[in-house]
Amino acid sequence: MFIKNNIIVLSKIKYSESDLIIKAYSREQGIISYILKGILKQKKGKLRASHFQLLSQLAVESNHKPNRQLQSIKDARLNYFYKSIHTNVFKASIIIFLSEMLSSVIKEEEPNEALYDFLVTSFQWFDHQDEFANFHLLFLVKLTKYLGCYPDVSNIEAPFFSMSKGVFTDEEQDVYSISDNNLTILKQLLGTNFEAINSIQLSAQQRQSFLNMFLLYFELHLGDFKKPKSLEVFKQVFS
Repeated sequence: MFIKNNIIVLSKIKYSESDLIIKAYSREQGIISYILKGILKQKKGKLRASHFQLLSQLAVESNHKPNRQLQSIKDARLNYFYKSIHTNVFKASIIIFLSEMLSSVIKEEEPNEALYDFLVTSFQWFDHQDEFANFHLLFLVKLTKYLGCYPDVSNIEAPFFSMSKGVFTDEEQDVYSISDNNLTILKQLLGTNFEAINSIQLSAQQRQSFLNMFLLYFELHLGDFKKPKSLEVFKQVFS
């Protein structure tokens, strides 16, 4: 079956001397994996290895075969050309970290157009920014909305937040309740958007503390979640 898909590359691994295996999230079908045979040695043709960088946004044509784990791509073109996220060392570190996060938490084999559109617009916005230190924090908070574990903000003025229940509470609930500076940051992030993110002033230490806390939130709500292997390198880049 000949199929056209709009995809975002979540991960890629080298397979043999010249092949790549790509895991992607598509607007039309959810998670799809592709094998790109010979692409690492290919000098001519429609497919280029440079098109399949992490979080690249592509329109692909494939000969889709049901029940096959790895599909093959016949043609691909960029839907959007990134200007900075793969060349700026700090942005590239964020991209590596977030792509690993997305590869871990997105399991859907069914389409979710709202999630796909969120990813597309978020990364295009990120690509144009000169100040982006808080981007990954707000991105992760907003991502929970599409994973079914967005914090309940109906009682957001309360002095505690129960990470295990995902609600703001008037009293400490358990060992996963927070009431420190991370609570203030969470409230700030829940009350803003990307356009206003730079108004939140945080130190590198505060960002790392909040990130550690929010990764625990992912662990509590997504049973098979594992912290990205790139986390330590990511922290070192921004320390």
